Amino acid sequence: MEYSLFFHNLYAFWSSPVKKKLILLSIMFLIWVYMLYSCVGYCSTMPSLVVESYRGKEMSSAVGKRTESGRTDLVSRLLAKPQPWEDIESDYEEPSIRTAASRDLLNDELDSDRTEDWDGMRGEHQRAPEPSAMSSFSNGSGSKKLPQAIIIGVKKGGTRALLEFLRVHPDIRAVGAEPHFFDRNYENGLEWYRELMPKTLEGQITMEKTPSYFVTREAPARISAMSRDTKLIVVVRDPVTRAISDYTQTLSKKPDIPSFESLTFKNRTTGLIDTSWSAIQIGIYAKHLDNWLQYFPMDQILFVSGERLISDPAGELGRVQDFLGLKRIITDKHFYFNQTKGFPCLKKAEGSSKPHCLGKTKGRTHPNIDPEVVQRLRDFYRPFNMKFYQMTGHNFGWD
Repeated sequence: MEYSLFFHNLYAFWSSPVKKKLILLSIMFLIWVYMLYSCVGYCSTMPSLVVESYRGKEMSSAVGKRTESGRTDLVSRLLAKPQPWEDIESDYEEPSIRTAASRDLLNDELDSDRTEDWDGMRGEHQRAPEPSAMSSFSNGSGSKKLPQAIIIGVKKGGTRALLEFLRVHPDIRAVGAEPHFFDRNYENGLEWYRELMPKTLEGQITMEKTPSYFVTREAPARISAMSRDTKLIVVVRDPVTRAISDYTQTLSKKPDIPSFESLTFKNRTTGLIDTSWSAIQIGIYAKHLDNWLQYFPMDQILFVSGERLISDPAGELGRVQDFLGLKRIITDKHFYFNQTKGFPCLKKAEGSSKPHCLGKTKGRTHPNIDPEVVQRLRDFYRPFNMKFYQMTGHNFGWD
């Protein structure tokens, strides 16, 4: 009797439309909660969609927002966009050379109001591409490290070309824009500097380049304080042509500046060179190197020839890869010589199936300089060049 009464009551309960809906809704709610829990658990193991963003004031307030349960809001994390690192570089445009007054061939620093412009690869005010294909899908792996190698100079020497060539190597991760940490932003601290770096996996090298470091008196001590094992790379070129190229870049922005000849001399009649002019001072390489050798041994500094970076890019890149302790992956197969531009280009830049060369700002025609002034400059630089050759144990052939 009790058995039949139980089933009678159960039937009566189930036959009620309201109660039937409540049961169905409860089951659906339990299924929805289970699916949401599973989705959150799965998504938390996937690489983050937000890549190397800055933690500045403009970051969405939704990032890091906590729900009542204490779990980070998944939707906020997925929709938050990082602040772009504009590849805007101060006031450099470093070329390599073929003749004393021909063209800026490897202009590697950007104008103060322009971004780096690889043809077909990036336009103005676009974020530089990441240097390693591995990082494009592995942001969840690796970590940001302080650079183990820095291209410290020189302005108008070819550092932009060298950096872009090196970024072809899968074991090199580099910041596209110049951090200017050790000369302009040192007060921001090492953690600020570290945050600018890309994430690296085990065995990858973090790099940056800021050519003004070479002539910044405080830079050697500051880099040494960060790490005495930091490897330093300096791209040098004929100081006379470097000075002319420096002037050409400034002239393109300020057409009303005095002539090159008038800026070169303190007194044209006496022929005394004005070494206070930065275009002249930067080319006194031996003087600046003295400052660096107080903090770093010579075997931690590699000098790359800006001229050979044009005539034999693979050879110079081979030396750099050896210096960094990396396998020689960047070889002749990566380059072709662009006859129109007058300098080597990458056959295939990362992230693209097309050849790429340095952009339109790379290749300004030098103004005609009085040959007598050029010779006077060569005479001025000769003893400094000789000392530089002795210090480095390498004759760059500028004389």
